Amino acid sequence: MRIKRRPFLKTAIGASLATLTAKAQDAPPAGKKLGWALVGLGSLSKNQIAPALLKTQHSKLAAVVTGTPEKGVQWREQYGLAEDKVYSYENFDKIIDDPSIDVVYIVLPNSMHHEFTLRAARAGKHVFCEKPMANSAKECREMIAACEAANRQLGIGYRCQFEPHHREAIRFAREQVFGPLQHVDAGFGFAIGDPKQWRLRKDLAGGGALMDVGVYALQACRYLAGEEPLEVVALETKTDPVKFAEVDETITWSMRFPSGLTANCLTTYHFNGRDDFSAYGTKGRFGMKPCYGYKGQTGWTSDPKIPLAFPQTDHFVAEMDAFSQAILQGKPFEPSGAEGLRDLLVIEAIYRSIASGKKESI
Repeated sequence: MRIKRRPFLKTAIGASLATLTAKAQDAPPAGKKLGWALVGLGSLSKNQIAPALLKTQHSKLAAVVTGTPEKGVQWREQYGLAEDKVYSYENFDKIIDDPSIDVVYIVLPNSMHHEFTLRAARAGKHVFCEKPMANSAKECREMIAACEAANRQLGIGYRCQFEPHHREAIRFAREQVFGPLQHVDAGFGFAIGDPKQWRLRKDLAGGGALMDVGVYALQACRYLAGEEPLEVVALETKTDPVKFAEVDETITWSMRFPSGLTANCLTTYHFNGRDDFSAYGTKGRFGMKPCYGYKGQTGWTSDPKIPLAFPQTDHFVAEMDAFSQAILQGKPFEPSGAEGLRDLLVIEAIYRSIASGKKESI
């Protein structure tokens, strides 16, 4: 499977995003709430996703999958799940016989996304996968192929694409409200804590700050540009080679796009404060800060008559219901697995540039 470099196509969320999507067959009846199974019951599932499923209109929590029996008991009691709705990683494949599960939401360390996507597709379930999609572009392609072969949809959890401030910023870019874009600055990072956590293990995370939070800055540049970057040059720095022995701590990179637009990005596990983007057009500029978190988005523009301000929303509710609606309506979903693959192609070029010390084509 080959992903070509090309301008993004117009999508339902107002972004210019290209698509390679699996067909959705046997769509459940309209009005039905689709059953979601959460695979991995860490902090994201506990604090964000499960509470969001209590507010969704087209989605509901149907089952959980965990490697910790005690967590299974806690979730059963909290969410009123039957005993047979708690699966382990070992007996996960039995979901093939569970008609209450329509969608499998993979909320696991990055290295496990590939395996559980393939297993879910074999079980005939639609797949929603957290970002980054996988640890390599090769794995992304295999995940896309598996879902296509099963005629099931594969969506990637780029929740910012459903957040009103981001969507309006995309509209600014597409409609050239501030003139054609010339440059984007974007960054996201934080001072990471526990040195024993899985995010600092390359076998589980695939990389460090770039894979975890740098992908947000990369996404912002790509969906604002509305086209794929041609080349990248990157630099990595480390202040703690022991803590970050296996993964990157801080990376800066620059990209050039076919239109001539340029972008500078930063991601880090070393310090707090970067959570923003600024976009510069020929007639003005706009941006966001804070930008990528679960809440608190704030936008700005150079023209007080054109605000970038919206009420706060639950991003997880929006993206999960959008995925369920796509399945119910038999329509392709964006952002699909192809979008996840495009990010990995750029990420791999960034790592190649760090290794070579040269500009790398994407």
